[in-house]
Amino acid sequence: METNLIEHWSSLPSEEDAMTEEHTWIWCEMIDAIDETNLSNADVLDFGCNQGGFLRLLHDLRPFRSGTGVDIARRPIEIAEALKGNRLISYRATAEFPDTDQRFDLAFSHEVIYLLADLHAHARQMARALKPGGSYYAVTCCHRDSPLWAMWRARIQEFSNVPVPNHSIADIAGAFRTAGFAVSVRRFLANAFVPMEAPSDYFPTDVDRLETYSRWKLMFRFETTG
Repeated sequence: METNLIEHWSSLPSEEDAMTEEHTWIWCEMIDAIDETNLSNADVLDFGCNQGGFLRLLHDLRPFRSGTGVDIARRPIEIAEALKGNRLISYRATAEFPDTDQRFDLAFSHEVIYLLADLHAHARQMARALKPGGSYYAVTCCHRDSPLWAMWRARIQEFSNVPVPNHSIADIAGAFRTAGFAVSVRRFLANAFVPMEAPSDYFPTDVDRLETYSRWKLMFRFETTG
């Protein structure tokens, strides 16, 4: 058994359980934003898949040849497997990915990369996981260039079962350039309608919410050059 696996990434089960509902509108924007429209011959990876909702949505909107979701937390993977139905998706709990010889055309992560202590190791990991010409799309607004990040980081540290690093945009881009990727980035939700929910612990004001999603939520594209 892998010693680095955990049962849950959060000490608050509600944080994991709420993600599918809270993130579905963002996942739809992710799917609309990618250049690839026909995924029928694509093998797809979701890194840090939690309960598997992104791959289920992607499969339903743009069916792919195969999908793999990986996470270090066992319990969310069990839930993902139970919910996948007859979709061509496999989920597994692993702390040593890639742990097979399979390689992927596309990879995704949503609000995962900020939790990885060693960005350079992750970039090398993704270089091994992708086929030549493959792309990895990583979306996050959790970086120290965001005005709300210091507050968020303190809050996330209260319930996260993994350490919460303090990466900058430059840290993320630099790690993938060093690993040989072509790196590009866009302001992810600059043109999207943002649900204006009531102010919260994460977004003290409506303006904070709008500014974060339109300015600081970023979609990195890391393209293999080999």
